[in-house]
Amino acid sequence: MTSAMLEKSTPASAKAQPSSRGAGNMTQIVSFRLASEEYGVDIMRVQEIILMGQITQMPEVPDFICGLINLRGHVIPIIDLRKRFHLPCSDNTEDTRIVVVNLGSRTIGIVVDAVNEVLRINSEQIEPPPSSITGIDHEYIRGLVKLENKLLILLNIESVLSAGEQAELAES
Repeated sequence: MTSAMLEKSTPASAKAQPSSRGAGNMTQIVSFRLASEEYGVDIMRVQEIILMGQITQMPEVPDFICGLINLRGHVIPIIDLRKRFHLPCSDNTEDTRIVVVNLGSRTIGIVVDAVNEVLRINSEQIEPPPSSITGIDHEYIRGLVKLENKLLILLNIESVLSAGEQAELAES
């Protein structure tokens, strides 16, 4: 699937039609790249995918918060996932995107290096994260998805920000 196809502002509810084919439950995930790794998030959390635009910086916020954007009259915070995950910083490219996601009653944007495609995965393809990487710092990892020739890190997007960080954003 090309980036142009993904950038259509189709609501996630219209895009996600889980299939009952095959064994197990099917889920659709939006896959994206950060550094050299592939990540994914449940499509039911994705509102839309947009091009990078002007981000208004805010003072006195954690360094992984880029700032705010006005998305059709709604002000939403933008999180740099590279910084949040302590990955090396990189310049934005023509492939850099903001994935707008819904976290309960809040909407945030996450900056990713590139959006790859929408994948249909079977629940049997999801492995729990190894116990050696789980813990308070990695509670945002929902599992690992076994694909043909690689692993995809499936995010629990609700846990990317702690409750305290979410409250701090709300106050800002």
